[in-house]
Amino acid sequence: MSTAALAIRTAKPSDSHGLARVHDASWRFAYQGILPGRELEQMIARRGPNWWEKAVRRRVPILVLDAGSEVRGYITFGASRMRTLPFQTEVYELYIQPEYAGLGFGKRLFRSAQQRLGRRGQDSLIVWCLSENMPGCQFYERLGGRIVATSEEMFGDVPIGKVAFGFDRLTPPALKLPPP
Repeated sequence: MSTAALAIRTAKPSDSHGLARVHDASWRFAYQGILPGRELEQMIARRGPNWWEKAVRRRVPILVLDAGSEVRGYITFGASRMRTLPFQTEVYELYIQPEYAGLGFGKRLFRSAQQRLGRRGQDSLIVWCLSENMPGCQFYERLGGRIVATSEEMFGDVPIGKVAFGFDRLTPPALKLPPP
């Protein structure tokens, strides 16, 4: 796959169908077997193209991974919803279309959001991940996140564990080049 046609950009209303497709595919891929089936299907059904178009028009911060004029991933972020923890901002969602997972695109989306938040003077970030989603937890650990909290959320009548990863520096460190 050529990376020449890849871009990370702000979502537009015309991305709503692509965002819904990525959400659907990535949630099925990540959460099947973790979340109860009925609850998973209901959560996916709520996030159709109309939901995404409204989110974009409300100016929810959404960056998309655009590959060949198709949305292949996205990240949403903003103010932290957990006021009891010392983190100013939060990544609400980061999802990549399953066939694009593991190729470094999630890291690129995450770093792009970090840079945007850092330019706004934000210096800390939190992201929640289902504790049974081992690939997701490992991803945030590799990016430098440290576990700062745990919680449970009810999905139907099933409690599911969650882990919060904290990031204290939003500006990624500069690359260190070896001496000449």
